[in-house]
Amino acid sequence: MAGQPQTRVQPPARSTAPARRATRRTELAAFLRSRRARISPADVGMPPGLRRRTPGLRREEVAQLAGVGVTWYTWLEQGRPINASVQVLDAVARVLQLDVTEREHLYRLAGIPFVREPVSDAEVVGQEVLGILDALDPLPAAVYNARYDVQASNASYRTLWPMTSVVQRWERNVLYKLFTVPECCSTFVNSSEELPWMVAQLRRSYGRHVGEPAWETFVALMVSESPRFAQLWAKADVAAPGRRVKIFRHHEIGRIALTSTSLGIDGMAEHRIVVYTPVSEEDRLQIERLRGLDDPIIGCRKHGSRLSEALTDRAHTARP
Repeated sequence: MAGQPQTRVQPPARSTAPARRATRRTELAAFLRSRRARISPADVGMPPGLRRRTPGLRREEVAQLAGVGVTWYTWLEQGRPINASVQVLDAVARVLQLDVTEREHLYRLAGIPFVREPVSDAEVVGQEVLGILDALDPLPAAVYNARYDVQASNASYRTLWPMTSVVQRWERNVLYKLFTVPECCSTFVNSSEELPWMVAQLRRSYGRHVGEPAWETFVALMVSESPRFAQLWAKADVAAPGRRVKIFRHHEIGRIALTSTSLGIDGMAEHRIVVYTPVSEEDRLQIERLRGLDDPIIGCRKHGSRLSEALTDRAHTARP
């Protein structure tokens, strides 16, 4: 009708996913070229050679050292739409001598969820943070990320909870250990109170990472491994970090009640130092008794094993 404002029909928005992928490939190509330029032949045990017109290694040298095809690596540096496996990226990262932050960036640009090659605690959190953890001893203390991965810990923490230190790095996750061990082997006495709260806190953090491969893979793993986790996750409860009292159980000395306190770390987003302080003097003495055990049992007496046995098994598993 005359005088009526006309409504303009907007065309449907085009998907930006292909554009994002193209941009990510371009960034990946530029990143690889910049890392290659800083590595000299001497850094990788190669003779310098003659007539080098570009700084650093040549593409064919990186491909040779990484054990991949020259054409494939050239295409990767040119930003072509090719797929890169975890094993190949590990090899390229090793040749280019990437640190932890650079390796994570490489994987993110390549759309790969995990860095499977283990790294040391010092590489993850830095020597300064390791020094803080050691200075807190005999109070158990550890660095967690938002998924409850144990990034580093001190001696008292490892004594209190050895199952996050005698396993491969990908398995050093508090939630994974709590939800995938038999109830009799569980570390927490008050798990019925603490586990729902921890899952709710994980859910809150997940909100910042929806769709990210590492987070989606972890949640899918937990849901498939633990019906109890799946049930709690389906409730969609959320909770913020806070001071908690956790009651630990050790089958050789009994219970230890500890208050957990989270402390932020400058320069490490979504990471925190969690310190466990004894609730009473008796709990402090219990920690001393635990530290005094020469070869404690991990888990319950029926399913568990001595720490020395677990370390031996880990050494055998770690061999190529």
